[in-house]
Parts: sequence; structure tokens; C-alpha cells
Amino acid sequence: MMAVTVVVIARTRNLFGVIVLGGIYSFLMATVLVAMDAVDVAMTEASVGAGISTVLLLGALALCKSEEARPLQRPWWPLAVSMSVGAMLVYGSFGLPEFSDPQAPIHQHVVPRYLNDIKTEVDVPNVVTAVLASYRGYDTLGETTVVFTAGAGVIALLRRRRKARKP
Repeated sequence: MMAVTVVVIARTRNLFGVIVLGGIYSFLMATVLVAMDAVDVAMTEASVGAGISTVLLLGALALCKSEEARPLQRPWWPLAVSMSVGAMLVYGSFGLPEFSDPQAPIHQHVVPRYLNDIKTEVDVPNVVTAVLASYRGYDTLGETTVVFTAGAGVIALLRRRRKARKP
């Protein structure tokens, strides 16, 4: 269903339809993440991808035209670059371990350390909270700063300025 949604998004010229389909895609991605037992990431995807992003894009659409202009020529060069990057990503994924492989490198070093040493190093009972707030605290702070800055920028762009009244 996600692939069909992407194809429909690429073919649609109505921007309202593209925004709604983008929200649907984000919701479908959140369901995939739940199926992969990444519930925290799924909640973030659902709230930011399907929720806030859709609302902000609808607000931006109120300031724009509702139809995308047709390109003057065929975009063959961007298509070739996108296909090349996609092919390299697929090729690179062949070297990854299988999903949930217990012999994967992360399960041999990082996971046992977190599970065994979390009580003595952090003393936080929830492993996910300990990893996000302590071990990866600066990373989480950086992500929060980026999201806040992006939101502030969007609000600044969408804010309508009042015209000065002439006396």
C-alpha cells in the first residue's frame, strides 16, 4: 500500500491531495514501525509525520495555489540521480545483517552492555528512556532543537503580516 501511495503522490498535481496522501503514507509507515516493534519511533512518525506535518502543509497551502505547475521539460536528470541513489541504497542494504538476527554485531556488544550496566551507570528503570535520555542525551537534545527550529521557521513563514494603515 505504501508503494501505491508513493506512485499516486508522484502522479498527482492537486496539492491538497498530495498533502493528504503524504499523511496517509506517514500513517502507513507508523504501522510498519509498530510491526517491527519500534513503538516509540512509530508514535513519533504518527504525531509528526501524519499529524503536525499535515497541518503545517495545509496551512502553507492556504497561502499558495492548489495546483502544481507543469514542468517545462521532462526531469530526466533528477530522475536518473534519484534512481542511482536508490540503487546504491539497495546494494548497500545487502551487507546488513538479517532483521532481528541474534548474531548481528549490535546484539553482541551494544545491547548486552545497555541491559547489564544500565542499573549501575544510569539507574533508570526503563531501558528506552535510559538510552534516549542518558546514553544518547546530546543526540536527543540535537533532534529536539532541530524540530523546534523547523517549527519556529514554519510558523514565521506562515504568519501573516498586517499591512500598515495609512493615516
